[in-house]
Amino acid sequence: MTLDDIKRLVARGEGRHLEFKRRVPEPERLAKEVVAFANSGGGHLLLGVDDDGTIVGVKDSEEEEFALREALDMHIRPGLSWTSERIRVTAKRDVILVTVPDSKRKPHFIVINLEDGSGPSYVRVEDMSIEASPESIALMQLEYTAEGARFEFGDKELLLMRYLEQYGRVTVDGFAQIADLDRSDAGALLVTLTRAGVLDQHREARGEYYMIHYAV
Repeated sequence: MTLDDIKRLVARGEGRHLEFKRRVPEPERLAKEVVAFANSGGGHLLLGVDDDGTIVGVKDSEEEEFALREALDMHIRPGLSWTSERIRVTAKRDVILVTVPDSKRKPHFIVINLEDGSGPSYVRVEDMSIEASPESIALMQLEYTAEGARFEFGDKELLLMRYLEQYGRVTVDGFAQIADLDRSDAGALLVTLTRAGVLDQHREARGEYYMIHYAV
């Protein structure tokens, strides 16, 4: 990729599949962005590009790439595929392009506690990486399984469909309240109905919600 290619990429602005960082961030923050891309259809991380799109480059790009590899190897589970490329900006500065494909091993998590490997998962919403909900994690775990979802259409499901026909959308907390369910039980039912193709999950910066799936 050339500098002109990078300029065209930057001109698109940050979004679901593109993130700018002026410098290589701390390991956990770096892992967060890469995990979010892998869990959300893939994307590009440009290191050496300011938030406003100014291409400044990073110094010592070889050392930065080494730090990049170390951070992603240590702070992501399960491991995922990614590539990096250095694009010369000036005689002393490069942009590092990190390309992360959509993963078939999702969900991926960042490792905060290196002793037990624990940490949260992230997904991409608009131009932000946000912590994945238990429902998003469950849906990612089921995404590449061949087994379909089975459920009985009972009182809770009927109540939900009537609510959605009237109001259009519902959150997990909202469904738990109207159906008098624990949050975990409400979330599990919404996941099952989403997996069965009855509902669609939608993500936005302020949270997730569910709507009736209508075939196009």
